[in-house]
Amino acid sequence: MNKNLETAIVAALEGGKAILEIYKSDDFEIELKGDNSPLTKADLAAHDVIMSHLRATDIPVLSEEGKSIPYDTRKDWKQLWIVDPIDGTKEFIKRNGEFTVNIALIENQKTVLGVIYVPVLGDLYFSSTETGAFKVSIDLENYSLDSIQNQAKKIPLKRDDKTFTVVASRSHMSTETQTYVESMKEKHGAVNLISKGSSLKLCMVAEGLADCYPRFAPTMEWDTAAGQAICEHAGFQVMDWDTKAPMLYNRKELLNAWFLVADKT
Repeated sequence: MNKNLETAIVAALEGGKAILEIYKSDDFEIELKGDNSPLTKADLAAHDVIMSHLRATDIPVLSEEGKSIPYDTRKDWKQLWIVDPIDGTKEFIKRNGEFTVNIALIENQKTVLGVIYVPVLGDLYFSSTETGAFKVSIDLENYSLDSIQNQAKKIPLKRDDKTFTVVASRSHMSTETQTYVESMKEKHGAVNLISKGSSLKLCMVAEGLADCYPRFAPTMEWDTAAGQAICEHAGFQVMDWDTKAPMLYNRKELLNAWFLVADKT
């Protein structure tokens, strides 16, 4: 593991600890942001913990819960971290466990490493260009980077059920997505449709539990950067629906186009 990947893993796990402390309490302190999306004190607590670790790298950070950074400031960055302290705040509030901590490192607009931690499940996904993508179960009270590296399994894993499987958003199932699912039924016959929250959908493709993830509804760069890294390093592609090329990051417009996560073939 390179130093930046180690730092990102520790930042995600320690951010997860802060989230779980609040998740297990009855006081989320929910408020609405300018776009009417929810914000809890867990988002802010995780942001602060993650930033305390990433600052040591001297690489600038673009975080959903950080200050807005003008494109004129960002445009010359060759490297940056993209962070979502809690991806799936709605799922956090619903207490269904389907939320994640997302951290990605971008170089020249491309994903070079990704870390996704699922606090309630204890699952950690991580990847880099050099090593590929991995999954491991974490005991937050007793972990080390050595144990993570030794126990992690390379993904995708083999799946016994060969039924074509589509994973889609639990909170944002669009008409276009439903139309895409119908087209897959025409192509493959029987199709399993699974609904999940947050970046778990990208993780399911990377892990081999789903064949594709169509996202024909709005997302932001911090929703997808870490998951794209993990998918790409597991051998999949995250294709921008407009350009038909891999999604790029640190764009002037942080709102993503539609995209499709699938096998490269």
